[in-house]
Amino acid sequence: MTAPRNVLLFSYGTLQLEPVQLSSFGRLLNGETDAMPGFRKEMIEITDPEVLEKSGERFHPVVMPSADPSDRVEGMVFEITESELAAADRYEVSDYTRIEVGLCSGKTAWVYVKA
Repeated sequence: MTAPRNVLLFSYGTLQLEPVQLSSFGRLLNGETDAMPGFRKEMIEITDPEVLEKSGERFHPVVMPSADPSDRVEGMVFEITESELAAADRYEVSDYTRIEVGLCSGKTAWVYVKA
C-alpha cells in the first residue's frame, strides 16, 4: 500500500488561522514562511455563512497577478495530503480559483487566487 502523496499549499490568508485549519483539516498544519512573487493582495467581502463561521472574518484577502515585478505576497507554505487539498477546495468560495505558482523559496505550491 502506498502512502498518500503530499502536496504544497501556499496560504496568505485565513487558511493560516487555527480555527480554519481545525475545522477544514482536523489538525493544525506545520508551515514555513515563504512569499509569492509577481502578485498583489486586496480584500473581498465573504458572504458564505459556513466560511464566515469558520474564519470569523467578513473580509478575506485575495491575490491577483501584478504588473509590478517587485510585488510579492507573504504567507506560509504547508505540506498537506491530497484529501486535505480537496478539503481546502471545499472551504474556498467561488471568488477563488486554485493554481500552481512558483514561490520565492523555489518551491512550487498550490494557491487560491482571484477567480
